[in-house]
Amino acid sequence: MKIEVPFHEGELQVQARVGVRREATRNSVVITDSIIKGALSFIAQQHMAVIGSIDSTGNVWASILSAQPGFIKADTEQHITFDLSQSIQNPADPFWLNIETNPRIGMLVIELATRRRLRINGNIRKKNEHQLELEVLETFPNCPKYIQRRNLLPNQLGQMETSQIIERNQLGEEQASIIKNADTFFVASAHAERGVDASHRGGNVGFVQVLDEHTLRIPDYIGNSLFNTLGNFTTNPNAGLVFVDFEQGTSLQVIGQAKILWDEEDPQNATGGTKRFWEMKIGRFLEIQKAHKQRWAFIDGSPHNPKIK
Repeated sequence: MKIEVPFHEGELQVQARVGVRREATRNSVVITDSIIKGALSFIAQQHMAVIGSIDSTGNVWASILSAQPGFIKADTEQHITFDLSQSIQNPADPFWLNIETNPRIGMLVIELATRRRLRINGNIRKKNEHQLELEVLETFPNCPKYIQRRNLLPNQLGQMETSQIIERNQLGEEQASIIKNADTFFVASAHAERGVDASHRGGNVGFVQVLDEHTLRIPDYIGNSLFNTLGNFTTNPNAGLVFVDFEQGTSLQVIGQAKILWDEEDPQNATGGTKRFWEMKIGRFLEIQKAHKQRWAFIDGSPHNPKIK
């Protein structure tokens, strides 16, 4: 069923500033409180889900769960089950502790090879030792823009290897290199009442700038006019990013605070014409080497990525 009041005050504020309130209202018809039946099989086919969660101090984290297809199953249009016996779990990821104290999560189910994605937000609980259960509160599909296509290499899923963990409050050269060479990352944000959201961001390699060891600068491209992420930042600056080394399986989770920059000079067309950026002041990062057994082969970049002048 369509959600009658799909936007909170932060989203409305950003939509009004950009001048897309009417377009956002039209596009909001896809926001519902249950998964459309055609998406149930799509969910069951996926190897990966991105999940946003909140820790006990209010920090927002973005995490990735991965496994063989079938580890996520939509039992009904409003309930999803995670089979933990099939998933590759890394106990160092804050996600597992976060959901013990706060059930609100945002999930992005994404298929890189076809550029299809579905956002699902709701409450999660541990049903038993081997299962998580998600109660769906909000869901909607996203357009395929800015997704770089990748294929999962065969025979890459198996037991978790011993991981090396690095945790600091400022980026070193290795972490800066992961970010500078990324063409994809995922972002989690939150609203006090509406909960958590997980979203995708993509662009040409180098689209995320490392200004210094504490600061990232990220362009905001033309999207679906809903402004879920920036709307959340307007009311709550806490943000979580996760960068993935698709070839080596390393994950880099970064938490901090986001600030939206409006009407910036953009002579190189880094924003694709929006002149919008947001900056992330890094509070902490967690790098987990061999966090994921999956390895992905690059196919091609999105044709929608802005061409840098």
